[in-house]
Amino acid sequence: MRKIYNIIIILACLTFFWACETDLSDHPVVMQPDSFVLNTPSYVSGVYDLKNTETIQLTCSQPAYGFTAATIYKVLVATKNSFSEFVTLPSSFNSAKMDVSATEVAVALVGLLGVEDEADFPKDPIPVYIRLSAELTDGSYQVLSNIIELPRVKGYFALDAMAMPEEFFIIGNVAGGWNWNSATSMVPVYGNPGKFWAVQYLGKSGSDNAEIKFNTARAWNGNEFGISADIDAASIALADISGSDNIVIGNPGWYIVVVTTEISGRDYIYHVQFLEPKVYLFGPCIGGKWGPSDEQLFTVPDLSLGADASFVSPAFTDNGEIRACVIASTDWWHSEFLVFGTELIYRGAGGDQDRVSGTVGQKLFINFTKGTGKIE
Repeated sequence: MRKIYNIIIILACLTFFWACETDLSDHPVVMQPDSFVLNTPSYVSGVYDLKNTETIQLTCSQPAYGFTAATIYKVLVATKNSFSEFVTLPSSFNSAKMDVSATEVAVALVGLLGVEDEADFPKDPIPVYIRLSAELTDGSYQVLSNIIELPRVKGYFALDAMAMPEEFFIIGNVAGGWNWNSATSMVPVYGNPGKFWAVQYLGKSGSDNAEIKFNTARAWNGNEFGISADIDAASIALADISGSDNIVIGNPGWYIVVVTTEISGRDYIYHVQFLEPKVYLFGPCIGGKWGPSDEQLFTVPDLSLGADASFVSPAFTDNGEIRACVIASTDWWHSEFLVFGTELIYRGAGGDQDRVSGTVGQKLFINFTKGTGKIE
């Protein structure tokens, strides 16, 4: 009997230790490493010609987190071995073997050297210092590697690629006033990066003509512009435009305002148009008309009603799907919108919107200032 009892005790202990081992393997304890090793590349004695090289290959050991952890690596670049100033490259890696973009390194060197003109960039190779940072995928347990030197790196005057703006805003003395928080957010045109539109009330503000400016951010950050934009002759004539800083509207009214961005070298050129406020009803609800034609036009609110007034569609002639748009691009559906409940939602740069149907006799009401509407 005693032998049987001893065997039971031994089995229980073994089960306990096995359970503990299983628990530790299922729930590993993360350790904070002090550092990890960035290896010196085998090509380090050669010249890294960044203009004629696609990538620089780096390898490292994985930080000792106590288990094989999913790790994000970032590359830090400096021109001084003290690393008193450095740039973290945009790309990150999830492998201990990294093909680092030579272009990203070249752009980083321009900033680190403070070079503003191509003629001032060093012609001869310079030493460049590299280290890595590592962290877990949730951004925790960050750790730095050792520093390695690439003794001969030949850079060039590389600059960040210019990107089209993703947002645009109108500010002025009407509607939202000179407050960026209440500025009109312009609508991206589908399939046309850098192009935006808005139906805008530009009536008088008291006895003063409407005045407006634009920016790609809701801020007075030095990038706002007005009359300095490229405004076509037809727009100047239609809106009777003048001004020395702001764009002054001499012919009060509702307008479709369009901004098209052009990149020229390192500069942005903004082309601004003022178009008649033609808003169209399309589709099965208007007899399958895909126009545009005058019989599809919304009624423009009288200026005496101010900015808080609605455009009103023709009455629906058929039961069926409702589509609405302005013509700010080649294809009407690049600048369409619709009301869902009471909210005005633009297609913008996104995909097809959900479909909404109406019945004979109903109309679509749109308040572009408030971003609201209704079907009734």
